[in-house]
Amino acid sequence: MPESAASASKVPDVFAQAVNALCEVKPRAEIALEEIPPPQRLAPYSFAMSASVTRDDSEVASGRLILLYDPAGQEAWDGLLRIVTFVSAELDSEMAADPLLAEVGWSWLVESLDDNGAQYTAAGGTVTTTSSSRFGDLAGPADTADVELRASWTALDTALGPHLEAWCTLLASTAGLPPPGVTPLMDGRTR
Repeated sequence: MPESAASASKVPDVFAQAVNALCEVKPRAEIALEEIPPPQRLAPYSFAMSASVTRDDSEVASGRLILLYDPAGQEAWDGLLRIVTFVSAELDSEMAADPLLAEVGWSWLVESLDDNGAQYTAAGGTVTTTSSSRFGDLAGPADTADVELRASWTALDTALGPHLEAWCTLLASTAGLPPPGVTPLMDGRTR
């Protein structure tokens, strides 16, 4: 178990099991996970990790995953263990202009959870696309576009391995990585 989770005076077994399940997941090579300080005021117990996704030695997506545990539960959660996530990736301008991008981004999350066998309820979130143009002294690419997915869902048990695997699948989809074992025919950020 990570040092920060174990350092509390008495960590409830449910929370310890959930954190251990997260820490046992080994993501694909392009995804680096790291424990980070969790927020302190959202729930009595919390654990957090960050992710960076690289392709061709460049970071193409990043994210944070936070596990919240409230032994008393919270009505909006519909349970005791809540997972909160943020994922961000740069897009090519053509994909960013697609009017279905938000729906597709949300489907990446739901399909990842379902395909990985994560047991969950009360999923909700937003998908946001932004476009930026640089002018004057701000050097850089003329135009950039990004997608951000913010979501949360309630885990129905402490078997959180499938939840983290789903999150890693979401990160890979958002970053435009091919499925494991598939080599892309062309280079670039086009997905």
